[in-house]
Amino acid sequence: MLSHLFASLGGCKTRRMMRTSGLPAPPAVRIIHSGHACNVEDERYSERVYTIREGETLELVCLVSGHPRPQIRWTKTAGSASDRFQDSSVFNETLRISHIQRHQGGRYYCKAENGLGSPAIKSIRVDVYYLDDPVVTVHQSVGEAKEQFYYERTVFLRCAANSNPPVRYSWRRGREFLSQGSDKGVEIYEPFFTQGETKILKLKNLRPQDYANYTCTASVRNVCGIPDKSVLFQLSNRTASPTIKLLVEDPIVANPGQTVTLVCITSGGEPTPVLTWVRNAEDLPKKSVLNDGTLTIPAISTEEAGVYSCVASNNVGNPAKKSTNIIVRALRKGRFWITPDPYHNDDNIQIGREVKISCQVEATPAEELMFSWLKNGRPLRSSERMVITQTDPDVALGTTNLDIIDLKFTDFGTYTCVASLRNGGIPEISIDVNISSTTVPPSLTVPRGKSPLVTQEGDTVELQCLVSGKPKPIILWSHADKEAPMPDGSMQTESYDGILRIVNVSREMTGTYRCQTSQYNGFNVKPREAIVELIVQYPPAVEPVYTEIRQGLGRAFSLSCRVLRAHPSRVLKYEWKLGTRLLTVGQFDTRDETEYHVRALNREGYGAYTCDITNEAGAGRCTFLVTGKAFGPEFYYDTYSALWQNKPSVYGFKLQWTQMNPNAVDRIMAYRLGIKQTGQQRWWEQEITMEGTIQKGELLTYNLTELVKPEAYQVRLTPITRFGEGDSAERIIRYSAPVNPHWSKFHCNFEEEAICMFTQDKTEEFDWTRHSAATRDTKYTPNTGPSSDRSGSKQGYYMYIETSRPRQEGDKARLLTPLFNVAPKNPYGNVATNPTYCFSFYYHMYGKHIGSLNVYLRQKSQTGQDSSVWTLSGNQGDRWRQARIDIHPTSSFQMVLEGVRGPGIEGDIAIDDVTIEEGECRDPPPNSNLRSLAPPTAQHIWQLCLTLLLVLAGHRR
Repeated sequence: MLSHLFASLGGCKTRRMMRTSGLPAPPAVRIIHSGHACNVEDERYSERVYTIREGETLELVCLVSGHPRPQIRWTKTAGSASDRFQDSSVFNETLRISHIQRHQGGRYYCKAENGLGSPAIKSIRVDVYYLDDPVVTVHQSVGEAKEQFYYERTVFLRCAANSNPPVRYSWRRGREFLSQGSDKGVEIYEPFFTQGETKILKLKNLRPQDYANYTCTASVRNVCGIPDKSVLFQLSNRTASPTIKLLVEDPIVANPGQTVTLVCITSGGEPTPVLTWVRNAEDLPKKSVLNDGTLTIPAISTEEAGVYSCVASNNVGNPAKKSTNIIVRALRKGRFWITPDPYHNDDNIQIGREVKISCQVEATPAEELMFSWLKNGRPLRSSERMVITQTDPDVALGTTNLDIIDLKFTDFGTYTCVASLRNGGIPEISIDVNISSTTVPPSLTVPRGKSPLVTQEGDTVELQCLVSGKPKPIILWSHADKEAPMPDGSMQTESYDGILRIVNVSREMTGTYRCQTSQYNGFNVKPREAIVELIVQYPPAVEPVYTEIRQGLGRAFSLSCRVLRAHPSRVLKYEWKLGTRLLTVGQFDTRDETEYHVRALNREGYGAYTCDITNEAGAGRCTFLVTGKAFGPEFYYDTYSALWQNKPSVYGFKLQWTQMNPNAVDRIMAYRLGIKQTGQQRWWEQEITMEGTIQKGELLTYNLTELVKPEAYQVRLTPITRFGEGDSAERIIRYSAPVNPHWSKFHCNFEEEAICMFTQDKTEEFDWTRHSAATRDTKYTPNTGPSSDRSGSKQGYYMYIETSRPRQEGDKARLLTPLFNVAPKNPYGNVATNPTYCFSFYYHMYGKHIGSLNVYLRQKSQTGQDSSVWTLSGNQGDRWRQARIDIHPTSSFQMVLEGVRGPGIEGDIAIDDVTIEEGECRDPPPNSNLRSLAPPTAQHIWQLCLTLLLVLAGHRR
């Protein structure tokens, strides 16, 4: 059944090799892009800039190398204060944002780390391009305005649009294009802060022909394919700024539940103004109904009160605005307090002395508030001995006072303060205050045994203060030993019975609490207070809570469990167990940790060791899982020439890995190799026997052969020791078909959109562009660039550099071929002699501003600068020419074609029909301007196979 998957996996050979120190490599990282980028360029200070159109898909790929395989993390600094990338990170290679918005621009960082050296970090700044619809606003010159808006002599038309990059504006009157100096009656402002971009149109000494249709066009020069946008404004002798009328009273006083309707109409303005309603700086109520200029608020509530404004705008002059205040009647928070005779140092109420009863209510509107007093249910009027005042200047508004002069026995009784609003519609608030011989100021005490109060973490606890006196005041609870919020989040908690109830008490709540009487709903005297101490006990917090220890048989090791904190900290006991078997018990002295030693580990010693440390509140537990499992292998992703082809329909893969901490457990005797085709369920398995001891950093190799093209496979590797199977590691291996099946020759004519897996060098100022003469616009640069591809077809494609603005002299664009291997057909062979290849291409360099075309050889094994092998500068005429260069790579290589912009816009350089083939070039064409930098040819030519490596994640099949 598996024969169609693997022709001969059982015949694979193993090959082990020793990798010297230095095999583990710190991470290296670079960022490549895919998706819908408009342009990628470098700014100064090595900041890469990725330009993308708003609404497109951002896709950045972080390519990493290093061993062990580095962990990747994407982060972002905000492009604006409104977006913080949700303060989150993306933990995979590809960062993808669909429908990107302008606020998502900013600098994105890719960080890779594997524990070796410093983390590798690269960044790229994402610049989101956009263009909003332009808006034209019309203004008159200050000081020349008369009764009618457009009888003044000067008018300004201002065009504005939000954009990135900066927008450029142009004006038309009817079909006539307006420019500075084209009409004496028109002046076009170019303020310095817009960098010379037209923005304001001034009509001086308004003339009859100035009454016309004006079109403002906003443009970002088609960058990112963003089209121009226009807006039309009709200027006439009727054009006027808006005026409105508000058909409502100000203020509007309504009762809760009432429907309020606000009507706003336009009384002038051309074009017809647009009416909107706003509420303070908030949104309109969700239930409100807006119909043109009429705003209806059904069943209004006190929360919906406020200032509502009608705003009319037609982009002429300033918007018109008129407001009204909606007041919703309400009575809230009725309170009272009793003040004993202030002229005597006594908090008690006594016959013959003065006593004052105060009543306070919050009322809206405050001017409608009315108070009345009752004694024992009967109306009470102000007299010489019973003085009623409606407002106390010493306290907040909405207060009434009843002063009883020379208190008599007959004055004892129940006094009622009644608050109401003058126009009704709101229920009254009544507050009863009893004055009698038993009316006494409050006192506070803490019940016996309630302080200090000891409880355990997680319990429900009640802190209690006994309050006496009549009337009983409200009790306020707060922290006495620190400025901190109470469990309900407020700084003070009210209690009507003197009890503070805390559910699920925590250790942080330990401390002293203050209970005190409030100055309302009781006596207006110095507050009484008492202190309650709360002690929260909790079990020991220990470390480590859980850890895994890997050990081989016969080895000695120690386990240590440490107490971090506990309350109470005295009488701490410990108990060590292996599974359910008790090992040892003891009690702490002055130390805060306990250890258990294993002298020689045997098979029965594997398992879960626990250490329980207890106090009065409970126990804390350390758990140690002692196992002989081997650590997992770490696949080596930087294998040189991992993929090869030995038959047309199958391929081989060199699987390489190192073993993590191989000496931590018993010797690894074998690996269990599992392999399956991705997307299928069944695994094929075999064992790979290991001879001798694997050393740390040793590179292990196993060749997988006869893999069916173009399938991808999932590979699983599990180490095996005397203990059993260890941790597994998995990876995916993929087949990547070469661009050209002819192994002796590579050819690309750029007809396919994939451009034969050529890539752009993103470290330069701009990119090469794939183009055809059929779609080329010669309007701006007719005297440069080819009129067809190399074969003469106007529909054929080629690559060229566009030297128009914003390009500057010296800007470079680099195009890289795929990466080619220089390796024998035998996967384990060596390159004995430097081979020779012929690199040829056609070029077109026509125009008076032609710069330079350079060719470089880039080799994987060499660091530093690329090797220059060919260069040409200046105008070569309106024709295609061929260049041929002999190259002698010693390792995997790429060819780099570099176009350099000349002094002007007529400097387009094009290339086509790029070829690499084995052997020396035949009959190179003569060219007096050509300077070859290729080294002398080799004496011997070896027949080598030419394969393509994986070059871009975006080109995976």
